Amino acid sequence: MQRLTVAGRLLITALVLAAIYFGFVMLGGREALKKIAPETTTETTSKSPSGSDSVSSTSESSSASDSHSSSATDGGQKPRFNYTPPGPIAGKLKGVVELGASGFNSFIIRIDADKNWKLEKAEFGNSLVMENMASDDDIRTGLKKYIAGMLDYGVSGRDIHFVVSSGAVKAEGTQKIINVLKSLKYFVNTVTPEQEGKLGLKCVQPAQYADNSFVADIGSGNTKISWKEGDKLNSVETFGAKYFQNNTSDDVVAKEVQAKAKQIPSDKRKTCFIIGGVPFELAKKVRKDKERYTVLDAPSAYQLDNAKSKAGLNIYKSIADATDCNQFVFDWDANFTIGFLLDLP
Repeated sequence: MQRLTVAGRLLITALVLAAIYFGFVMLGGREALKKIAPETTTETTSKSPSGSDSVSSTSESSSASDSHSSSATDGGQKPRFNYTPPGPIAGKLKGVVELGASGFNSFIIRIDADKNWKLEKAEFGNSLVMENMASDDDIRTGLKKYIAGMLDYGVSGRDIHFVVSSGAVKAEGTQKIINVLKSLKYFVNTVTPEQEGKLGLKCVQPAQYADNSFVADIGSGNTKISWKEGDKLNSVETFGAKYFQNNTSDDVVAKEVQAKAKQIPSDKRKTCFIIGGVPFELAKKVRKDKERYTVLDAPSAYQLDNAKSKAGLNIYKSIADATDCNQFVFDWDANFTIGFLLDLP
């Protein structure tokens, strides 16, 4: 056989390689190649509220859009409310005791000339004032305890204030508190529901959120819903979390709360800053570390067993249903009585 030319050898080599390739494919080599090939992922870029870019996977983006279909965040992973309020420069200690429908709560803050403040100390207590089951001695002992604690902390006697909540004012036993404080030479400040709602807003709503948010304070005796329009503060009152004691039905409460909440202008419904006893219980279940602001889960995510908590949850759900608010943010440091201190000259 004559020696093959160079062109002939190249042709035979090409035919052999082609046969090997097709044999590899027939034996499943295509799938093997897929397995060793690097995976590709698709990422989408979205704008954060601050304007910086953040990268999230496609699956994360779809779950985020699903969460927006609800009026509040469902249980599970949810964004934190990233905001740090300005703190006081130097400043002065001031104290206030809230005489509420469900107990005596005390707050010590440091406040500067620009009304920037920081919570230094808080105490929460229970009482049976609303049920008219607290004796004069119970009240006197409780009040003296709070006064002594504030004095020991460094608050001047003239900078200790007492405020009766609008819900507690309605209680028969409230006059006992006022009489005891008068005997201790202290003046008692009373507020209307409208005033209380406005004071709560001054304390809890950051100035930069005034254009797109409102405030809800779910107390035991009543609920206050407030918002700002220009320089005007608006506040409405509705049922509190102890409405069940008066045999009022959940449906009646839900209808009234929704009617009051619908008075909030549509452009003020993006965020709700929420405070009060029941919101405190809801936030406690989902708080991360020691964050100041906790984004609540949607009302449907909570399973509560006591009557007051269930009633408060009904109010929360009614506000959420009426406003379709994107997020409810609980402030661990805020209380309407701190708004009272901010309002002082």
